[in-house]
Amino acid sequence: MITVLVFLSSGLFLGWSLGANDAANIFGTAVGSKMIKFRDAAIVGSIFVILGAVISGAGASHSLGKLGAITQLPGAFIVAFSAGFTVYWMTRLKLPVSTSQAIVGAIIGWNFFSGNQTDLQTLSKIVMTWVLCPVLAAGFSFSLYFLVRSILQRCKLHMIRQDSLTRFLLIITGAFGAYSLGANNIANVMGVFIPVAPFSDINLFGSITLNSTQVLFFIGGLSIAVGIITYSKRVMLTVGKGIFKLSPVTAFIVVLSSSLVLFLFASQGLKDWMISVGLPSFPLIPVSSSQAVVGAVLGIGLAKSGRNINLRIIGKISMGWISTPIAAGVISFILLFVMQNLFLQQVF
Repeated sequence: MITVLVFLSSGLFLGWSLGANDAANIFGTAVGSKMIKFRDAAIVGSIFVILGAVISGAGASHSLGKLGAITQLPGAFIVAFSAGFTVYWMTRLKLPVSTSQAIVGAIIGWNFFSGNQTDLQTLSKIVMTWVLCPVLAAGFSFSLYFLVRSILQRCKLHMIRQDSLTRFLLIITGAFGAYSLGANNIANVMGVFIPVAPFSDINLFGSITLNSTQVLFFIGGLSIAVGIITYSKRVMLTVGKGIFKLSPVTAFIVVLSSSLVLFLFASQGLKDWMISVGLPSFPLIPVSSSQAVVGAVLGIGLAKSGRNINLRIIGKISMGWISTPIAAGVISFILLFVMQNLFLQQVF
């Protein structure tokens, strides 16, 4: 069991990195606009990201398994560590990068090293979401901006009452976003460990049972929460202030838009309902909260004629998105070679 926990530590490191980078973006705009204190955002985000991971985390995890099913603990350790190290480095550079891209790049690095064939159909579906995610978020925020503005003009709320209502809505939508993020992105943190998870089912309070995967996801959710609390403020301020200056109302729209996108790609129930009524459904794939938030902020900027969008920051973030999967793949390949040939651990 000690050996298992040692190898699992890289997944915990990846979860911490996700909390420090991706998960914080759910509340980044609210904190950047000074409507919510960082401490309050971190507490609410931590609680709901764990709930989302445990209750609804299984759906998106299957896609990563199709991309590359890692069946040896040392291999899973290296893949998770490579993704976590890449995200940590990008966080040091204050860039809101994609943990989804990092873990996909690391898995492809494992596929190259092990000689395992990459499922191109699954990979193309995942890459498609990297484009679709920010575009959808931008579309949601663009539309919601005009809808919310029209409602506020009709209601004519006093400024103090409007601020109180906005703060309340930011907390509610932030909690929803954190839940959706836990449900969607826990697959990035612990998905590679599912085939080798050693945990037994746990019965809580005599009526609630957590299966082995949920126990694994609970541990991963805790690591995400620690990342939110300890190291997320830097990226929050980059997203909340750097791209486009947000008012409290537009901050709420950004949080809601990005949360909706994460939920669309995480909810098994919504997917089943859409199929039952004959609608095209969204694939259950872990997508990036960073991409969703950046897309939503851009949508607000475009709704306001795009005059104040910081293109230099956008360019810097885009370069981070491009380099993340490449860097994670290269690091994964190199470390797998070291693990197998220097430490004599079987990685596949």
